Amino acid sequence: KVTMSLLRLSSLLSDKVDQTPTDIHEKQGQQTKILCSHRIDRNGQLQFLGYMHLNKGYPEDGVEITLEGDANKDKNCTLTINSLSVSSSAVYFCAASYHSATYH
Repeated sequence: KVTMSLLRLSSLLSDKVDQTPTDIHEKQGQQTKILCSHRIDRNGQLQFLGYMHLNKGYPEDGVEITLEGDANKDKNCTLTINSLSVSSSAVYFCAASYHSATYH
């Protein structure tokens, strides 16, 4: 089995960031999803092994995940790992931060 434990970011914003499920135990080769949302008044971004800005996902180079959804307040962002492997075992967490720069 592959185990992924999810932790909340311990900061002043942690009570405004939610993730579901908190623990995942799946077999290799299966797909899994992690759902994140936040209740921060200003635009923010959800950060994983990449980040969501507004409704576009930017996974890091070489990371086999997809990021979908919307990073605005009261919206959801989903991290999907399509084929779990032993190397997928990790601690994943959702984090939100204030960000004022405009991306083009």
